[in-house]
Amino acid sequence: MSDRLEGSAGGGAPAPAVALAVTAWLLSVSSVVLFLAADPTLDSNQLFFLVDVVGAAVYGTVAGVVLARRVHPVPIILGLGAIGIGLAAFSYAYTQLASARSGLPGVAVIEPLQNTAWIPGTLALFLVVPWLIRDQRLDAIAWTGLATGTATTVWFFVARTWTDTPTVWLVLPVSALGLVTAADVWRRHRTGPVDERVGLGWLAVGTALMALSFLPLALPESWPALWMVNPLVHLAVQAFYPAAMLVAVLRQRMWGLDLAVSRAVLAGTLTVGLIALYVVVATALARLLPSSDSVLAQAVAAGAVAVAVVPVRSWLQRRVHDLVYGAGADPARAVRDLGGRFASAREPGELIAELAAGVAAALRLESVTVWRAGETEPVARYGVPSGEATTVDLVHRGSPVGVVAATAPPGVALDARARKSLSELGSVVATGLALAQASLELDAARDRLSTVRLEERRVIRRELHDGLGPSLAGIRLGLQGVRNLLAVDPDAAARLLDSLQQQLDHQVDGVRSLSRTLFPPILDELGLAAALHELAAQHARAGFVLDVRADVPATLDAAAGAAAYGIAVEAVSNARRHSGANGCRVDIICGASESVSSELTVVVLDRGVGFTPGGAGGVGTRSMRERASELGGTLVIDSPPPGGTRVTARLPLSAS
Repeated sequence: MSDRLEGSAGGGAPAPAVALAVTAWLLSVSSVVLFLAADPTLDSNQLFFLVDVVGAAVYGTVAGVVLARRVHPVPIILGLGAIGIGLAAFSYAYTQLASARSGLPGVAVIEPLQNTAWIPGTLALFLVVPWLIRDQRLDAIAWTGLATGTATTVWFFVARTWTDTPTVWLVLPVSALGLVTAADVWRRHRTGPVDERVGLGWLAVGTALMALSFLPLALPESWPALWMVNPLVHLAVQAFYPAAMLVAVLRQRMWGLDLAVSRAVLAGTLTVGLIALYVVVATALARLLPSSDSVLAQAVAAGAVAVAVVPVRSWLQRRVHDLVYGAGADPARAVRDLGGRFASAREPGELIAELAAGVAAALRLESVTVWRAGETEPVARYGVPSGEATTVDLVHRGSPVGVVAATAPPGVALDARARKSLSELGSVVATGLALAQASLELDAARDRLSTVRLEERRVIRRELHDGLGPSLAGIRLGLQGVRNLLAVDPDAAARLLDSLQQQLDHQVDGVRSLSRTLFPPILDELGLAAALHELAAQHARAGFVLDVRADVPATLDAAAGAAAYGIAVEAVSNARRHSGANGCRVDIICGASESVSSELTVVVLDRGVGFTPGGAGGVGTRSMRERASELGGTLVIDSPPPGGTRVTARLPLSAS
């Protein structure tokens, strides 16, 4: 059989689970009926009878709950232990009835069971079971502890049944090994796998209490109230230990059992603590005060217990509540824990993975999977789902950004509290998803911008190297020719000078056109409108008419102004080179639109040959789109009637 308590193949075994639970309860109930029918004289042994009755009912119920959800040695041992404890209770009640009514059959066979039937199951509860409650395979330490616990249980049963070994020599080894078992459970709680730690702290405490509950059996009977303390301690542990096992085994939210578990753990822990306080105070005062003042010692001890009830209960309740519900019980705390994961993430993908792990840890889930809207592959996944998932839509600023799906561990269902907590934590995951998406888009925009800038530099380098450089070299050679012709043919020299003048003017115009792709100083000094009018004057000297209509404030956002100027320069250059028109119009307008409160609109219109929709744009077109995208704006190129090309850029303005 697999060593995994959760996630093993197959589901539970409802029929055997019901059989175990019903058998344990039948023994418990029939024992009470027989005991009442015997109408015995009350004595101290009847407190142990009560312990057995409660133990059979409680452990039978726990075994049924666990076995119905997952087949594993732990619930089987619990069930058989509950039946053994129930047989001990039945034996005591049957013996009492036989004393009152002679002639009952089978007394000689049934009577010894009250001293022996409880031993295997009770000892296995804290010497064997804790080694088996784990998600990982048994290691060498676990196998050693399991073998030692089993051997000790058998030894105790044999020595108690067929030898006269003093009780103290029986109890001390059992208690010592129980404390060793509790220490190992605590070690796993502190250093074991994160998913396996849930509930192990309480299981360690419960195992230690079970081990310590046997120590009063070795104490002298002259100790004050020992006849009452011993069974009461066992009774209190019966309320705490089963709940601690449920917590560790089923990992919380057991189809509505969480409230019962929290109350059982609280009641059991409180009872054990108050009984221990009473024993310590009463024993200490009994040693200090004369024997005649035993009543005073008991009264003072009772007073100490009464005073400690409220603060101890409040302290325990907070911790038990956290045990059962986890961080999800306090949304603010859970959000703080998730917020702390933002700082530890070094990249967007890691951020979502950290948030998924944080949600799983806060709500103690089996798996958490996060999808981005419109994608089929998950962005992040924590754990492996084994059942039907509960999904929550992730919404950021009113827009869906993804979905988170969560599954509870096998045998566990997400209750209303857990689903509400998942929805509340979903807002944090949605924010992280939006942040990660924005980061990815920013990185992509930077890459595209870097590519465009490199292309722009290559264009400038090509213009200088292939255009301006050879042309200047040719003019230099032409000037040398003019020098040679001046003495022999002045007219030819004059004609050559005129030709060189035209070439030089053409190159000067080319340099000016190239320089306009860079931002002029006037843009920073006088603003966008002045820079565009200067651009129009430069183009006018080359015969290209630029009609500029700029209605912009003097305090225009610098980033938007620079982007608008760059887009206008590229659009005008394209119109001059490719449209065939002798001019174009540039409109710059500030205003509002349906999507933003304030934006800058740039429209460059020519009445040339138009453009081919869907055609691949050049460096200039890509540069215009990137400038608009940097500010979160848009750029559209179309052909309005009756023809030509229109470039429209909309750039959102900052609120300053």
